[in-house]
Order: sequence, then structure tokens, then C-alpha cells
Amino acid sequence: MIVGLTGGIGSGKSAAANFFQNEGITVIDADHLAREVIEQDTPGFKSIVDYFGSDVIGDDGSVDRDKLRKVVFNNNEKKKVLESITHPLVGELMAKKIATAKSPYSIIMVPLIFETNTMSAYDRILVIDCDPALQLKRATSRDNNSDELIQKIIDSQCSREQRLSIANDVIPNNDSLENLESRSIVMHKFYLGLCKK
Repeated sequence: MIVGLTGGIGSGKSAAANFFQNEGITVIDADHLAREVIEQDTPGFKSIVDYFGSDVIGDDGSVDRDKLRKVVFNNNEKKKVLESITHPLVGELMAKKIATAKSPYSIIMVPLIFETNTMSAYDRILVIDCDPALQLKRATSRDNNSDELIQKIIDSQCSREQRLSIANDVIPNNDSLENLESRSIVMHKFYLGLCKK
């Protein structure tokens, strides 16, 4: 069984994913894979340099993700080009990791399931849901970014209602980390039960 774990920026996806991982579940982070496929000397890296030029390369010779984000963030065409380079490579790498997973089910942590219309890629979709004001507060304190930039990222993602509309399962995360953990464990046991059916 493949579970797509999603939620907006600052919702607590990573924290929830860690709790599942602690229970021995394979967690595959799509963001990590997106970094991996553009590492130096990979085909993804070469394609990015070919299209975006050396402006997006940092002092260490690797792709500077912040520079790249600024280039594509306000330019839809460039964003689409970046996605056309990275998405197929991420998909390929993800399939390999799923194939070698040993746990009863796997969790794929993906920020943009609704936006990319990839609901059918998962057996279940788990949304970590939180209040938008709390999302903004968490993401600004965590990433040391301005409220304005985080709000822009929130606005570029699907709405809370849209995200909840594709959910099979929802874990609310408006309070403590301890509560998030206990809710994640309950969900884990529920998924184990589904795997046995």
C-alpha cells in the first residue's frame, strides 16, 4: 500500500513522517529526491544548467535552490520547464525506492498532490491539516523567511479546502507535537490493519 502524505508548508508533514519512520515504515521524501536528481554531474543538473544558465549555480558548483526558486517562482513558463526536467526523474527514483521498501506500507511525502493532479498514484492520501495562521507562524520561524515570502508560498499552493477534498485520512495538527505523535501512531495502526485485509 502506498500512502501519499501531504499538507501545506508549515503543517507538520515532516514531523508526522518522522513518527511513521520511527515505527519502521519506509518514508520517501519527494523533496529529497528532487534535490538528488539535480546533484552535480547528473542528467538533471546538466538540463538545468542548459536551460537556466550559470546564474542558478552556487559558489560550490551545485544548483543553488534559493536562486532557482526565485527564478521560477514568478515565472510560470520557467516553473513548467523546471517541472518537466525534475518530475520524470523524481518519478523514476521514487519507483525504485518503493520497489525496494521492506515495510508493510510506504509513505511518500509530497507537498503538491492536488496541484499536480497525482491522486491516482496513491492507495490512500493522508493530509496533515492545520490552521493557516499557524502554518504561517510555524513556517516563518522555522525557515527564517519573511511573512510575505511564506504567504506567497501558501498562496501558490492549493487551498486548505482543496487539499482536504482529496484526503482519505486527516490528522489535525493545531496543538502539540505529542498530540501529533499519538494521532500518527493511531493512523499507523489503522494502516497496518488495512494491509492485513
